[in-house]
Amino acid sequence: RGILPDEFSVNELKLHYDLTAAQAQAVLSRMGEEGWIQKRPGYGWEFSPMLTTPDSLLQSYRLRLAVEPAALLEPGFRLDAQVLARCRAAEMHLLEGGIETDTADQLHDRGVRFHESLVEASGNPFFIDTVRRVNRVRRLLSYRSMQDRKRYKQHCQQHLELLHLLEHGRNEEASAFMHEHLQSTLKNLTKIRELLKP
Repeated sequence: RGILPDEFSVNELKLHYDLTAAQAQAVLSRMGEEGWIQKRPGYGWEFSPMLTTPDSLLQSYRLRLAVEPAALLEPGFRLDAQVLARCRAAEMHLLEGGIETDTADQLHDRGVRFHESLVEASGNPFFIDTVRRVNRVRRLLSYRSMQDRKRYKQHCQQHLELLHLLEHGRNEEASAFMHEHLQSTLKNLTKIRELLKP
C-alpha cells in the first residue's frame, strides 16, 4: 500500500506495526526469503523495485512467456509419472470446488507448484532458478489478482491439457499451448489492472 518508505529501518517497522523485536525479525526474514526486500549496505532495508508498480506482475508474465515454453523443449525434458499425477490431482481438486474454498496462499502455491514442476522437468538449472525467483517476488501481486477468481476454471482446464500433451510426448504442441496459456493470463490481468494497484 506504500505506507512504508522504499527504505526503512527495523525500528520504523516495529513502531509502525507495534511489533516486538522478534516479530519484526521474523517478518523481515520472510520478506527477504521471498525477495520483497533486501538489506541496505550498513543500515536498514529497502523494498525491491519490482513490487512498486501494477506493471510488475505483467512484466513477470512476459518473462515467463520467454522461459516456460522453451523449458518444455529442452532435450533432457522428462516429466515423472508421480509429478504428473500430483499436478493432475491438484487441478481436479480446484475444479471440484477448491477454486471457491482455497485461500489465496493455496491458490498461488498450486499455480507455482504446477509451473515449477514443468520447468523442473526440463532439467535446465538456469530455467528452474529463473522461474523460482520470479515466483517468489510475484506472490504479493498474485494475491491481489486473486480477488477475481472467475478465470481459474479456464486455468485448470488449460493445465490439464498441458499435462495431457506432455504425458503423450507432444512437447512442441505443449510449448505452443504454454505460450497461449500464459498469453491469455496476461490479457486477463490487464483487464483487472485496477486490482493490482496498491
